[in-house]
Amino acid sequence: MEALNSIVGAINGVVWGPLMLVLILGVGFFLQVGLKFMPILRIGTGFKLLFAGREGQGDGQISPFNALMTSLSATIGTGNIAGVATAVFLGGPGALFWMWMTALVGMATKYAEAVCAVKYREKDELGNFVGGPMYYIKNGLGAKWAWLGVAFALFGAIAAFGIGNGVQANGVAQVLESNFGVNTSVTGVILMVLTAAVILGGITRIGAVAGKLVPAMAIAYIIAGLLVLIINIGEIGNALSLVFTYAFTPSAAEGGFAGAAVWAAIRFGVARGVFSNEAGLGSAPIAHAAAETKGPVNQGLIAMLGTFIDTIIVCSITGLAIISTGAWTSGESGAALTSLAFATSLPGGGHLIAIALSIFAFTTILGWSFYGEKCVEFLLGVKSLLPYRVLWIVAIYFGATADLGFVWLLADTLNAMMAIPNLIALALLSPIVFKLTKEFFASGGKSEEPGGSPAE
Repeated sequence: MEALNSIVGAINGVVWGPLMLVLILGVGFFLQVGLKFMPILRIGTGFKLLFAGREGQGDGQISPFNALMTSLSATIGTGNIAGVATAVFLGGPGALFWMWMTALVGMATKYAEAVCAVKYREKDELGNFVGGPMYYIKNGLGAKWAWLGVAFALFGAIAAFGIGNGVQANGVAQVLESNFGVNTSVTGVILMVLTAAVILGGITRIGAVAGKLVPAMAIAYIIAGLLVLIINIGEIGNALSLVFTYAFTPSAAEGGFAGAAVWAAIRFGVARGVFSNEAGLGSAPIAHAAAETKGPVNQGLIAMLGTFIDTIIVCSITGLAIISTGAWTSGESGAALTSLAFATSLPGGGHLIAIALSIFAFTTILGWSFYGEKCVEFLLGVKSLLPYRVLWIVAIYFGATADLGFVWLLADTLNAMMAIPNLIALALLSPIVFKLTKEFFASGGKSEEPGGSPAE
């Protein structure tokens, strides 16, 4: 195990090196500039379309609203509670600033992903729409880039067991054991049963569950977080000052905090930001490709809200709660650090975090099961779906009882390996994204083609 840890650690150091950070931020910034900052300027339009899209308006399996909720079910998870805390613990308060930067450019990335997903989606043998990076690479870039689509699907199928299964199950098991004394094996079995009850029904059932659970859990967490911030309102100014100061200068050791260089703030802020909102990973467009949408740009405008809600709203509340309460200097990390921040301000705050993390992680397991199975379907066909779902359910138990440190490391590494093929594809397909966007707004939103073609 130690040797495996060292190997994965070495790979992690390479894939999350300067080149990856430049690729994620660079492609996002390039898309944001090419779109003339439309994703930021049109947030209101996105929300209007979201609420109008509670019912399907075209071909697909789930409504545009449920497509976003499925995407959010996969992103609002341990990254928002444990991931933000880990970023602040390892990179200092400045890491939150770099999470924000990742989100602002990531809105353009997520928009472009969904536009391409709907534009180049196909129908599989079962008559369902399928899409995502592997399909927009195959149908948008042609045969010479086919290997890149295969690489994404391969990384995605494996990565799903890390980011979407092991990390989530482990987070639930650990937090329930420390707060309520529930044995990790018991948690593993319960999660297996609950997951099986949903995912064996496919994307329609996943979308229906996500459409109800995600808004409820997100609103409850946001209200609790805002209460913590209101109680500590006198420290908010200082907290924001620390965020902006330490984004560009080293943060000194304080209390149980060991101190961090600026590079650490950037590295962990960007890495945990991507882990949380998944902009650039290529996971979310797999869900958006199944939407009953009027067309690519319509769904892109809805999709970009996922990054805004996840990072600018939810992660900000977690990060500011940790910093404003002073919990960031305690020496705690992960979910325990967020629990401490909430517990110091709200009676039963620690238990609240335990329950929130459990629900967040459960919906992430549901969302990522769909992402993983679509990657496997691309590689092996529809006959692989049922075996993959069964393997997914069994893996939950092992994730719940595994070593957290290694699971986090593996998930972090596989995240980067998924992002590389996707970001290359988005850069190459950017002229199509810019053209579709320009035509859409020039026609007042009436020139949309639904997108999608039958499988060959």
